Amino acid sequence: MNAITERKLTTILSADAVGYSRLMGQDESGTFATLKAYRELTAERIAAHRGQIVNTAGDSILADFPSVVRAVECAIDIQRAIAERNAALSPDKRMWFRVGLNLGDVMVDKGDLFGDGVNVAARLQAMAEPGGILISGTVFDHVKDKLAVGFDALGAKAVKNIPAQVSVYRVLLEGGVKPAPDEMPAAASRAGPDPREVRRHKFRVSTATAGTFIAFFFLLNLATGSPLWAIWPSLAILLLYALRSIALFRKRLD
Repeated sequence: MNAITERKLTTILSADAVGYSRLMGQDESGTFATLKAYRELTAERIAAHRGQIVNTAGDSILADFPSVVRAVECAIDIQRAIAERNAALSPDKRMWFRVGLNLGDVMVDKGDLFGDGVNVAARLQAMAEPGGILISGTVFDHVKDKLAVGFDALGAKAVKNIPAQVSVYRVLLEGGVKPAPDEMPAAASRAGPDPREVRRHKFRVSTATAGTFIAFFFLLNLATGSPLWAIWPSLAILLLYALRSIALFRKRLD
C-alpha cells in the first residue's frame, strides 16, 4: 500500500536569472560573484517575508510562502533591491531576474514541491520581462486590494503542459533603473506571439489570397467572354478556402 502523499496549499515563487550563460561567457568569475550576492539578497528578503527556499538549481530559485500577500511583497522587494544594485553596475555587468508567482495545491516530498502549482509558477517566470513579475489569477484575487501597486491584466494564456489556460497579471513596478533593450537582445519576453493572433493572421492572409485569385479569374472571364475561365478554377479555390477555414476553426476550438 502506497503512503499518502503530503500536500499543502501554498504560494510558489519562481525566480530565474536572465542571460546567465551569456554573462558567464563574458566574465565567469564576476558573474558568479554577482549571482552569489543576489542569491544572498534574495534569501534575506524571502526569510524577512516569512517564506522558505525550497530549491536552488543553477541560476534559479524556488520558494514558497504561507501568505499570498507576503509572497508578492517579497517579489516586489527583491526586484526593487536588484534594480538598485544594478544601477551601480555597468550595463554589461547587470544581472536581471524574472519572477513568477502562483497559488496552488502542491505535493511535498522531502521538503521539495511538485505538481501543476509549481509548474505554473515556473511558466509565468519564463514569460515575465527581465526585472518583472507575473502572477496568476489565483494570486491576483488575493492581493488586488491589499497592495499599493498596480496590475496589468494580460488575459488567459496557454501554458506549456498545463491543460487549462492561466489568467496572467503583470505587477506594475514604478521607478528605478530598468533593463535597456541592448543589454539583453531578444530576452524581453519568452511568451512569444499569441497563438490566437497567429491563427487570425493566417486566416486573413488565406482570405486575401483566395479573394485575389477569384477576382483575377472573374476579370479574365469578362475580358474573354468565356465562363470556363472562371467557373472551375473559382470552384476549386473556394473549396480549398472552405477546407482551410474549417481547419482554422477547429484549431480555435482546440
